[in-house]
Amino acid sequence: MTLQPSFRDAVERYLDTFDRGVLPIVQAGHPVLRQPAAAYDGQLGDLLPALLDAMRLTMVDAPGVGLAAPQIGIGLQIAVVHDAGAPDAQDPRERTPLEHRVLVNPSYEGVGDERRSFFEGCLSVEGYQAVVTRFRTVRLTGQDETGRQLDEELTGWPARIVQHETDHLRGQLYLDHAEIRSLTSNDNLATLWGGHEGPAEAAQALRFPTA
Repeated sequence: MTLQPSFRDAVERYLDTFDRGVLPIVQAGHPVLRQPAAAYDGQLGDLLPALLDAMRLTMVDAPGVGLAAPQIGIGLQIAVVHDAGAPDAQDPRERTPLEHRVLVNPSYEGVGDERRSFFEGCLSVEGYQAVVTRFRTVRLTGQDETGRQLDEELTGWPARIVQHETDHLRGQLYLDHAEIRSLTSNDNLATLWGGHEGPAEAAQALRFPTA
C-alpha cells in the first residue's frame, strides 16, 4: 500500500475535527477494517505523538483495552494497548495488568501448543461477544513509538490483547476466529454467563466446542 504525500496533512486535519481528541470508532462493514494496514515507516513525522494521544484517549473513553489505527480509519500498523487487570488474582483468564504501550509494526507467533478459549469483544463490533480460541502465550516482535525493537513473551489476557490488536492490522476481526455459535449480546453474556469462570456452560447450552 502506497500512501500519498498529503497523508500526514489529512491525518492532522482529521485529528483537529473532534473535541477532546476522542475519535469515532469504525464499525464492522467498513473496508478499512478488512485491508492489511501499511507498515509504519515515519509517514506521520512529528504528528505521531498527537495520533497516539488521540488513540489512547479514544481507547480509554470507549472503554477498551486496545485500539488499532484502522479502528479510527487510519490504515497504518500502529496500535495502543492497556489493561489494569482483574482484581481477582485467580481470574481464569490470567488477566494480569498490561501497562499502556504502543505497538508499531507488531507481529506475534504462538509459543508452545497451549491454547485458551474465552469470550472476547471488540470496539468495532459493538454490543456483541463471542468465544475465541487463542494461543495462551505468544512471542511479540515489532517496535515501540521510539523505534525501539520489541521481542518478548506475553501470557494470558495480555497475550490475547496483543493477538486481537495485531489481527486488526492484518485486516482481521475477532469474528474471523470465533466460534460463531457462541455469539451473544453483551446483555445476554452478563445475564446468562457472567457468573461463570469460563465458556464451558455456554458451550454446552449453545453447542460449540472450546479448547
